Amino acid sequence: MDLGIRGRTAMVAAASKGLGKAIAAALVREGARVSIASRSAEPLAATERELRAAGGDVLALQVDVTRPDDLERWHAATVERLGAPALVVTNTGGPPAGQLEELTEDAWRAGIDGTLMNVVRLCRHVLPAMRRARYGRIVHLTSFVAKQPMALLTISSTLRAGLSALTKTLGTQVAADGITVNAVLPGHFLTDRQIHLNEIRSKQHGMTRAAWEERQQKEIPAGRFGRPEELADAVAFLLSERAGYINGTSLLVDGGLVGATF
Repeated sequence: MDLGIRGRTAMVAAASKGLGKAIAAALVREGARVSIASRSAEPLAATERELRAAGGDVLALQVDVTRPDDLERWHAATVERLGAPALVVTNTGGPPAGQLEELTEDAWRAGIDGTLMNVVRLCRHVLPAMRRARYGRIVHLTSFVAKQPMALLTISSTLRAGLSALTKTLGTQVAADGITVNAVLPGHFLTDRQIHLNEIRSKQHGMTRAAWEERQQKEIPAGRFGRPEELADAVAFLLSERAGYINGTSLLVDGGLVGATF
């Protein structure tokens, strides 16, 4: 299937590794020009080399998405080098884990800046050009906890649910201009973030991480963790011309983990 994104400019946040990297690689395979960002310089440089070796027209910048000036610099550099982005993937590492009484005011502020406000700011940067072009695709990479909150992830569960609301409201505001806004909610993929959380949970339950992960996979109807490329393919489709009538949706990619019907 031709996704219709060849030659379009994409921005993918937190793309030096994990799910963000898999999304960037999928877009390169489809012929998009891809701008990637990450706080981690060495993994970012390695990913840039990999994507260019695969034939990608790639820009990589070290960026902290919680800093408004960094987001502005990344957007400006992307426009100058690759053109105004038509495809945008917002993405960050997760906020601090813990139950309510364990979490400080600073942890909440960091979570808000790193999980919600960076999304708001990036959308503000890219939407004017999308409106002028009467075309755009925005996908927020969030988490299944937006639909099924977890006690360990108090901040993430709260803010991801809010991000689903933003996805719906912004989608209705820009739909008439040919722009779609959707969210993808990953289940369990063995990224660095997932491994970190598994280490916390396994210690809480007096188990090894391997034993915890075996138990965790049994709770997933698919019986296994997801592969990053499976998530990336779903995101690539939502960024495509083919997905022009999908708007304001929060799509679970979780192997059937979440029991909610909507």
